[in-house]
Amino acid sequence: MINYLALSFFSIMHFSILFALALAAGLCGIGQGMAVSKAVEGISRQPEAAGKIQTSLLIGLAFIESLSIYVLVISLIVLYADPFIKYIVK
Repeated sequence: MINYLALSFFSIMHFSILFALALAAGLCGIGQGMAVSKAVEGISRQPEAAGKIQTSLLIGLAFIESLSIYVLVISLIVLYADPFIKYIVK
């Protein structure tokens, strides 16, 4: 017998994970683009500060990229080690 409640729950869960990953990737890409544009703008205004700006840029890009990696890890945990499975499937 097919448990339609579980089937709809898992399909909604998969679509929400897909949406979260797409949103995180898109917003991280926008954030990285804005950070790089401001860094290039700052370097063009003060070329002597290029080293400090570049170091700050790389640290900031690493923090921005870590947000999308966190979303990926949480999505994989929810997908494969589902904490709600005992409440849905009996």
